[in-house]
Amino acid sequence: DMALEQVNDQMSTYRPDSELSRFNQLKPGQSQAVSADTITNICEGIRLYQLTDGALDITLGPLVNLWGFGPDKRPLEVPSAEQIANAKARMGIDAIQIEGDRLSKTQSSVYVDLSSIAKGFGVDKVARLLDKYQPKGYLVEIGGEISVKGSKGDGKPWRVAIEQPADNGLAVQQVIEPGTMAMATSGDYRNYYEEDGQRFTHIIDPRSGFPVEHRLASVTVLHPQCMTADGFATAMMVMGTEASLALAEKEKLAIMLIEKQDEGFKVYYSSAFKAFVD
Repeated sequence: DMALEQVNDQMSTYRPDSELSRFNQLKPGQSQAVSADTITNICEGIRLYQLTDGALDITLGPLVNLWGFGPDKRPLEVPSAEQIANAKARMGIDAIQIEGDRLSKTQSSVYVDLSSIAKGFGVDKVARLLDKYQPKGYLVEIGGEISVKGSKGDGKPWRVAIEQPADNGLAVQQVIEPGTMAMATSGDYRNYYEEDGQRFTHIIDPRSGFPVEHRLASVTVLHPQCMTADGFATAMMVMGTEASLALAEKEKLAIMLIEKQDEGFKVYYSSAFKAFVD
């Protein structure tokens, strides 16, 4: 509990006095000393931005709020091209500057939101804490992000079910044995709204400014670090099936994609994921 409280004090955008909230309130020319943990998450956000050609952008906040998936209320109508352009102008990962343990920014409107990776980082933090006690095994889970080590108390391997992306979340699509690995799943089937018969998902493409419209419904990523798995899962929900599989092969990532079809779902695995399937 203390470890997770610390992560919230560092990176929660809901706490006005967190390190990240204080950074978000800075003006150009001012700087903020932050913990090594916050620097780690921002550096990983920047690295994944570059690896995914901007599909993951930790400065996405203005677009999330504009589409009604942040603290602001849902818009009464679909945002205009001008509103989207204005929101995009307030973003910019290049505006974040890191010097040692200090953060500054060159553009006052830039607002960093680490929710795409910080939950995974919280899982890693608890897992590292448990590692100090050299257990035979554990399973840490926070909001669907998981870190697994070793075996269960009875010596059997941990088995984790990946759910089918249905609105009720009651069907299992695949059971895997992750071994000692972290796992994150991202999907578009829970957080969305409909307006005039059109469905808008909370997965927003930072490059276009619009919610995604492809058929990819769920992404599961296995990686030694849950923080990294979390970020890739979010980015790949933006990228879609083809680009995600191409990136997974290039980076040797273990991923499983579930794509909506006219009837049911189709599942895709990267080469590295096949070793984990029963």
